[in-house]
Amino acid sequence: MNPAEAGSDSVGTVITVGTFDGVHLGHQKVLDEITNRARREGLRSVLVTFEPHPLEIVNPEAAPRLLTLADERREILAQSELDLVAFLEFTTELSRLSPNDFVALLINRFGLKELVIGYDHGFGKGRAGDVSLLRVLGENLGFGVEVIPQVDVAARSVSSTRIRRAVAGGDLEGASALLGRPYSMTACIVAGMGRGKDLGYPTINLDIGDARKLLPPDGVYAVRVEWASGAASGMMHLGPRPTFGEVDRSLEVHLLDTEETSYGSVVKVSWIARLRDIRHFRSATELAEQLGRDLVAARSALT
Repeated sequence: MNPAEAGSDSVGTVITVGTFDGVHLGHQKVLDEITNRARREGLRSVLVTFEPHPLEIVNPEAAPRLLTLADERREILAQSELDLVAFLEFTTELSRLSPNDFVALLINRFGLKELVIGYDHGFGKGRAGDVSLLRVLGENLGFGVEVIPQVDVAARSVSSTRIRRAVAGGDLEGASALLGRPYSMTACIVAGMGRGKDLGYPTINLDIGDARKLLPPDGVYAVRVEWASGAASGMMHLGPRPTFGEVDRSLEVHLLDTEETSYGSVVKVSWIARLRDIRHFRSATELAEQLGRDLVAARSALT
């Protein structure tokens, strides 16, 4: 189903709205609710989300680094049972819509019959569309409103902000617990300088790409790598190469037990554990010796 079809669909829809950066456990609870409600009531389940992040338009200086870029969100959401995910382009004009006008958009374009929102949700200009106002609009315009309570992990609510703090601080285990899966990124394999091969640890070099993507702190990590035709464990170097006098941040992965690489192909990298900080070594030989110890640590972390 596409957006044009949804508005004219006499069946109607159960909708939730939000940025859904990370598609974390709290988001997943909302998505489960709308898919279950839609199935039970003979409606269609719809997520209306935005690209770019709204703050990139209304307050660029406050816009956060993203847990999931648009393609990464699409990949995650494609595994859900949603009938439709509609990515609305977030523009200045859209940001100025009142809650009433935004609800009218949901009714006219997507056939809104029920609206499911998180406990802290607000939309429309200035996020004025809070739960109280939405309930009034629902009564007047003939749609139901359901509010999903917060999801707690370790006695605190799950949120994209909390996950960003965990990732930025290198707390990968904490981020994984809030996401319900390891933190990950997708990236294109690009040509490197071949130093890893010279050291005895050949690597695939990855294009860091979109600067909006939030990356963990520089360091060496145990990771899992997936691509179209396979998957492998690995150890990742993220950061500069001080041993060789290089200050630019790079991202490269030594794949364990496979030599398959394909320049230009896209891989998904999932962070499993942090092994150590980036260090300056006195020689390439000393670096190679440390990589041997890193390999042992990576295998242990990945078992």
